[in-house]
Amino acid sequence: MAAISTADIVKAPKALLHDHLDGGLRPETIVELAAEIGHALPETDPEALGRWFTAAADSGSLERYLETFAHTVAVMQTEDGLHRVARECALDLAADGVVYAEVRYAPEQHLERGLSLEQVVEAVHAGFRAGCAEAASRGQQIRVGTLLTAMRHAARSQEIAELAVQFRDTGVVGFDIAGAEAGFPPTRHLDAFEYLQRENFHFTIHAGEAFGLPSIWQAIQWCGADRLGHGVRIVDDITGTGDDPILGRLAAYVRDKRIPLELCPSSNVQTGAAPSIAEHPIGLLRDLRFRVTVNTDNRLMSGTSMSREMTLLVEAFGWGWPELQWLTINAMKSAFIPYDERLAIIVDVIKPAYAKLVS
Repeated sequence: MAAISTADIVKAPKALLHDHLDGGLRPETIVELAAEIGHALPETDPEALGRWFTAAADSGSLERYLETFAHTVAVMQTEDGLHRVARECALDLAADGVVYAEVRYAPEQHLERGLSLEQVVEAVHAGFRAGCAEAASRGQQIRVGTLLTAMRHAARSQEIAELAVQFRDTGVVGFDIAGAEAGFPPTRHLDAFEYLQRENFHFTIHAGEAFGLPSIWQAIQWCGADRLGHGVRIVDDITGTGDDPILGRLAAYVRDKRIPLELCPSSNVQTGAAPSIAEHPIGLLRDLRFRVTVNTDNRLMSGTSMSREMTLLVEAFGWGWPELQWLTINAMKSAFIPYDERLAIIVDVIKPAYAKLVS
């Protein structure tokens, strides 16, 4: 079989579960919006600014990585700014062949210029609707749902959970908590998770990225997470070498329960959660048939896209179209939209497209 190129992968339908709205802005958009509001940037040339974000995030520290968001969040404090960023996000993902995406953001971080939480959500949703419609007019079909994120170091998770349920029928498909893991365990937000379970609502939790197995265990067994945001450190519960790995009780539980792992290879390398793409646990986890998905996390900071992430995995592990289809179907199976809608995308969009690519 001929080598798969990035251009080939762009044509393939992709599903994305872990992408941060404030981590995927176009550098030229940041420059223009920053000029409008008088926000100082480290670089004012879009190309130089893009390089700055990637270099600043490439530190091996999750905390340093998170500091880069001060500039993107600063330009997302108005309805127009939020609308533009969301619209462009949908267009960029569609151009990359993404047919389904769940994009997350924290409404509580966009209130500095007087917007209410509801106004933030409405502006983002309007932007996504506009972007999806514009992409469709170009022949690029994409569906975008949003996850409302609460910051784990703050105390607004119950409020954000209620906001997510309020907008569940108009675009919000799930809830998340994010931010630095160390010192801020997910159990601090039990009230919010218990509320979401009573409302039969979906949620994922950033866990097992910078911290490790205790974070994963709490997210699943105490909080009831449907998916694990990253979850890459589950590999710490797998021992043995060669062809006979041994799964610990937590790893076995995650695999047996088919709990999806929202793995983000390039981001994981940047934050020190994995040493390199070639040594990323995604290879082992795929071989062991965990519910593996591949994601972008923050496209700006990692200088990446879904097609680039898949290209890196093809190069590192020798994967072909069967593996890329498997990852894509895993993501659609794990999406937070109704079963029949997930199935329709798998049967009507993903499988026929991959059948043509393989033939």
